[in-house]
Amino acid sequence: MYRIRFHGRGGQGVKTASRILGTAFFLSGFEVQDAPRYGAERRGAPIFAYVRADRRPIHERGVIRDPGLVLVADETLVAISAASVLEGVGARTAFLVHSGEETQTWRDRLDLAGPVVTLPVAGPHGEGLEARYVGAACAAAAACLAGVVSLGAVEEAVREELEGLADEVIARNREHARWAYGLMEPLRGCVEPDPAHPAGPIPPPGWVELPFEDARVSAPATHAGVTSTLVKTGLWRTVRPVIEHARCRGCWWVCGSLCPDGVIGVDEAGRPWIDYDHCKGCMVCLSQCPNRAIDAIPERDARGAESAGGEK
Repeated sequence: MYRIRFHGRGGQGVKTASRILGTAFFLSGFEVQDAPRYGAERRGAPIFAYVRADRRPIHERGVIRDPGLVLVADETLVAISAASVLEGVGARTAFLVHSGEETQTWRDRLDLAGPVVTLPVAGPHGEGLEARYVGAACAAAAACLAGVVSLGAVEEAVREELEGLADEVIARNREHARWAYGLMEPLRGCVEPDPAHPAGPIPPPGWVELPFEDARVSAPATHAGVTSTLVKTGLWRTVRPVIEHARCRGCWWVCGSLCPDGVIGVDEAGRPWIDYDHCKGCMVCLSQCPNRAIDAIPERDARGAESAGGEK
């Protein structure tokens, strides 16, 4: 099985590269998986995509942890541990990086046991490889290094995957694919397929028995013993909800039920009240009160009024 992983940043065609390579493998008679995996979905954020290809049905799933080939469209990702560019790279892994540095420089930097090759930043005419063509170039380079996908299959995959774009755009991508494929010819076939990983027995989970508890024990209760006897969580509050009883119509079950901390109670007259020792000031009650009978005031003003002897 061929296991190939692409790394790059949003806007560099990493997802497109995996689709082109996957389609090229498929046109060459292979079973294929190809999929992208995103981090933060924004232009310039690190992403990676992977391709599996085999002559037999593929039963593996998930990201590739032991790639036979790693392609890096942005060399700055190599030094970023969170990008996981070097994860699973072993003695048989070929490593290709799109870089202006010499290949030997990358061999010295990474000290990898497998083949290391660079895809020059200069395009086919020396004008610089634009980001929008990096995906097609990387896919073609990977196809050549695998040695089992023809250039014709790559060009047809480019046409299929970019169908709907302008003819000029497709032609430029195919040109860059031919250029990258030709650069890799001296190393054609250096990526060898690895055997599929047999699915081993899956151990049963270590279940934990949770016996049923009486509701009075398991239900949350802010005022229960030892819950917050030493730390009054109301000290966290920066804004205080204040009930205006002139507007309150006594539907206390609304604010009382929706309070996440259970600090709204009801007095004998059916009027809601707030336990300020434990109210954290989330203002859920204010947003849910149907009669808009709850106001919000800064905590410093409320404490100032209390210090001056005002109403608490």
